[in-house]
Amino acid sequence: MPVGSPYRHLSRRVRALPGLMSRAPSWVLLLVGVVTTALGVLLAVRPLSSLTVLGVYVGLSCVVSGVGDLVTHRDGAGWRPLVSGAGWVLAGVAVLVWLGRSLELLGPSVAVLLIASGAARLLDLRRGPTADRALSGVFGLSEIAFGVVALAWPDATLLVVAFLFGMRTAAFGLSLLWRGVARRTPSGARRPSRGPVAVRWTAAGVVLLVAGTTLAVSHELRQGIPVLDGFYDAPDAVPDEAGQLLRVEPYGGDLPPGLEAHRILYTTTADDGVPALASGVVAVPAESTGRPVPLVAWAHGTVGVARACAPSLGRDAISTEGMPAMDALARNGWGMVATDYTGQGTEGDFPYLIGQGEGRSVLDAVRAAHQVAGLDLSPETVIWGHSQGGHAALWAGQLAPTYAPDVAVVGIAALSAASDPLALAQVVTAHPGALGASLGISFVVAAYSRWYPDISLDDVTPAARTLVREAAARCTSEPGSLVTVLTGVAVSADTPILRTDPTAGAVGRRLRENVPLGPWQAPLFLAQGGADEVIVPRLQDDYVSRLCAAGRPLLYTRYADRSHMGVLEPDSPLNADLEQWTQERLAGLPQADSCP
Repeated sequence: MPVGSPYRHLSRRVRALPGLMSRAPSWVLLLVGVVTTALGVLLAVRPLSSLTVLGVYVGLSCVVSGVGDLVTHRDGAGWRPLVSGAGWVLAGVAVLVWLGRSLELLGPSVAVLLIASGAARLLDLRRGPTADRALSGVFGLSEIAFGVVALAWPDATLLVVAFLFGMRTAAFGLSLLWRGVARRTPSGARRPSRGPVAVRWTAAGVVLLVAGTTLAVSHELRQGIPVLDGFYDAPDAVPDEAGQLLRVEPYGGDLPPGLEAHRILYTTTADDGVPALASGVVAVPAESTGRPVPLVAWAHGTVGVARACAPSLGRDAISTEGMPAMDALARNGWGMVATDYTGQGTEGDFPYLIGQGEGRSVLDAVRAAHQVAGLDLSPETVIWGHSQGGHAALWAGQLAPTYAPDVAVVGIAALSAASDPLALAQVVTAHPGALGASLGISFVVAAYSRWYPDISLDDVTPAARTLVREAAARCTSEPGSLVTVLTGVAVSADTPILRTDPTAGAVGRRLRENVPLGPWQAPLFLAQGGADEVIVPRLQDDYVSRLCAAGRPLLYTRYADRSHMGVLEPDSPLNADLEQWTQERLAGLPQADSCP
């Protein structure tokens, strides 16, 4: 079968077209060879820019396969070849019809055809020489394996299929060119001999090995997906008031030394004022300090936008991994409450770079922590956040006086913050091939399309919609997110993820709404790595200049040669600076101002 398989000589279906070409004159072979080779190269190197070509090719291949079955049908062969032939013709017509309606159906349909083709090979093993039957069985199993993998990874299916079709088509075109050239030589009239059997068995072994390896790797990549438990389910009675503790249980994660923790479920508010639920972890010193414990409210960075990405599901919600100055908590007698935000762990829409939802989740986590029995917490709260969490920290500090005046915020530290989502979108879309760029774009579009009525997946290029959906269903900690990253790089090489400029229209308007500009009643500390590959230092510099021009006092520190995560490493000078800054905020000391 032509679909997904380069081994035409092992299948009766594909003898129709090569048979016709074998009787063609040399100039026809050369012409068709040039066109076919060019088409194959186009499919292989620009898979998504040539989706229309790929879809037409798949559909026509299925039709040719079916015609081959029907033409080569012999009396007494039974009903199976007739049914198979009619089935492939109908499948080809269906692909051609679907192509005009939804490109997203092309990948799954090809995956199903691969499985069907492999199954048909296995069902037809009763006929023919033993060696041919064994080879056909090997290729049948391989097709089934590739089909299963294609269904398991919808975002990568079209890329893989396009590449395989492209390589196969280019190889077929080159063979036609060789035959056309051969016919113009004196030896061209001689019939080429059949390749050695050893070559066929070697090819079969390689294909089976690749298929098996691909299937095994696919299985491994699907491991490690977080599984939600009943703790995050909404109770029967949920109060309308935000910041109410609903459920608490011990948390057994990998805590920094000297801390003990609980997982909490609490009420909060979505952007539109609708009551929502959120979860998190609160940790305090295991040994009593003899005085109320000040709280640090931690806002985590990007981990995905799916419900199962909640940090409290794992062991690192509050840990020394990817979090700054963790050894300072127990040493100074501080506690920490780390929100998952609404929509992670709990049901609801996750507010990725949506300031109102992020900030409210942070502030209500503080309120809920004060209701945990047995904890003696002081009213003073300092907010820390990194990356997306830096954006959340800025919004929480900005919202606190009006949304949660009962939360005494005495300082806001935004570290490597995604402070200006609009400017960040400009940088990311200008460099779409950068690793992780597609993830960031997908997370924003997925979250914004769920949160705002004027944004939808219609703003996404049709070829990239499957990528956006799959990215929104995965967490960055999952091994499978590597597939999304690599697919995103390939997608961006051919076509932009967004249809239009992200700074214009509804997307641009909503991004602009989510730039926190203050004012802040508590001292503000901004920290930035000088070698940050995610939040370009220039963006943070521009944001700070904008705040200074608006009269917003702040402390801004850049850490040379520190990357996005490097500012959080144990040897980073940020740790000591953050600890001292927090001590000064809790002591009520004034803060220096970096603005001119």
